[in-house]
Formats: sequence, structure tokens, C-alpha cells
Amino acid sequence: MIQFITRRMITLVGQVLLVATIVFLMLRLVPGDPARSVLGETASEEQIATMRHKLGIDRPVWEQYVDWLGNAVRGDLGTSIISGRDISSDIASRFGNSAELIVISVVLSLIIAIPLGTIAALKRNQFIDVALSSIAMLGLSLPGFVVGTVLVLLFGLKWRILPQSRFVEFGDDPMAHIKLLILPSITLAIGNAAVILRMMRSSMLEVLRQDYVRTARAKGLNEARVVRAHTLRNAINPVVSLVGLEVATLLGGMVIVEQIFNWPGLSTLLMSGVISRDYPVVQGVVLVIAIVTIIVNVIVDITYALLDPRIRLT
Repeated sequence: MIQFITRRMITLVGQVLLVATIVFLMLRLVPGDPARSVLGETASEEQIATMRHKLGIDRPVWEQYVDWLGNAVRGDLGTSIISGRDISSDIASRFGNSAELIVISVVLSLIIAIPLGTIAALKRNQFIDVALSSIAMLGLSLPGFVVGTVLVLLFGLKWRILPQSRFVEFGDDPMAHIKLLILPSITLAIGNAAVILRMMRSSMLEVLRQDYVRTARAKGLNEARVVRAHTLRNAINPVVSLVGLEVATLLGGMVIVEQIFNWPGLSTLLMSGVISRDYPVVQGVVLVIAIVTIIVNVIVDITYALLDPRIRLT
């Protein structure tokens, strides 16, 4: 197991370096002049040259890359062109908000999906299976912005159970912060739970067909013990991989939910950087999202290996 983790850590370092290089080159390959984008088309050539020097993009690309990578390793991602704020500080302040929302929504979706997916598989083609599969399809069919808007209209405006106001830090008012967290977490959890439920059902059905499950039943073990000791642990492996993908997707892809619920996360920071053409912000946020995605995938690999010892040999 130690060798397996060591290999994954070495791979992680190489992947992070590759991703950092791709992120750096990606924005340099985008057509257009960042200095002209910031100053506008009416700016003079002298003003543009001054801005290019200020941004450091008048130097050779390799020199820009070495300086940027060295600063990034030290945690310095530069300064925003528009606001003048430190990008690392902005990302740090928003990363916790995004992580909090993702963790709670994923945990909530697992609590919902794993038991229901197991029940659907055990009751295959019966009424409860059809009902749960239909609910899962409905959850997949509803876009996040539709679910979020409906929840705000019902719980926030009509019934006023969970009114959505300006964002409040947990340290300032824990109860208000938790209230603001409930609706966006449910919005994200609905779609994730639908995907995980379907995966859990399919995985359970596949494991239930295995010979060792039939042997356990033939020995006279009751169904609850067969499911708990022989089926569930093997069936949950694909779900672990799926959760890793869901976390990576949510980290940079929940901008609509953050906008609806006024939740200041990484997605909205990335979107504001794109809209304002603040390329250092875009570069920094994309790099952080990519690195976190790699780390999550490594954690998923290690978890998978703990659940299935055969993976450690690959």
C-alpha cells in the first residue's frame, strides 16, 4: 500500500507541473492583446506599451513562465488587473466557501443515493425500483438553475422559511450562514444524488449476479448479511470514482448556483475574471481548480485501493 501511495504522489507532482504549464500556455495562445483588452480600443500605443510592461508580457515567454511558476510555487499568483487585489488572497477567501458547499452537497447526495440505489437494485423491476428510477431521471432532467430558482421562490419568497440575503461568514453569524447554505446544497445534491443512485443501482445489480453472492445465499446467510458483507462493499467502488468526478466538476462548474444564491465561490470569481478579461485571475483560478482536481483524483485512487486490494497491484 505504501508503494501504491508513493507512486500516486510522484504522479501527482508530474501532473501538477504539466497542468501548470498548460494553464500558462493556454492563455498565451488566446487571440488578442491583454493590454489592449484592459485599456480598450481607444488607448494609444504608448499606453498599451506601458500596460504590457506592467503586466510583464513584453518579455520572452520562457522568462514569463519561469517567473510565474516560481511565484506560483511560493503561493503568489499575481495581482488582479482590475481590482489590484492579491489573487492568492481572493482565491483563498472563496475556496473555503466552494469547498463547504461541495462537501455538504456531496455528503447529502451520498446519504440519499446509496440506500435508495441499493433498494432499487434489490427490488429490481418492482414498483419501488420503477419509482426510484423515475425520480432519478427527473433529477437528471432538471437543470440546476431551475431547481435553485424554484427553491428560492418557494422557501425564500413565498413561505419565507429560508430567506436568501447577502452572504454572511460563519464566524460572523453561524446560524445565518447555515440557513444560507441549505438551499444551494440541496440544489447541487439533487442532481448528484440522481447520478449516484443510478450508478449504485447498476453496480449492485452487477455484483448481485456474481458467483460468490449466490454461494453466500446458498450457505443460508440472510439477505441483509449478504448485502452488507458481500455486496455493498464491492458495489460501492464505482461510486467512489464517480464522486471524485462530481467534486471536480462542481468545483469550477457551479457558477449558476452561486449566482442564484449569492454565494461567493471560485466559480463566480472565475466568471468575473473572464467577463472583465482579467487574465491573471483566470489563470490563477484555473490552476487552483486543476490542482485540486488532481489531488481529489489521487485521494479517490487511494480510497479505491483501500476498498479493493487488487487495485494496489496495478
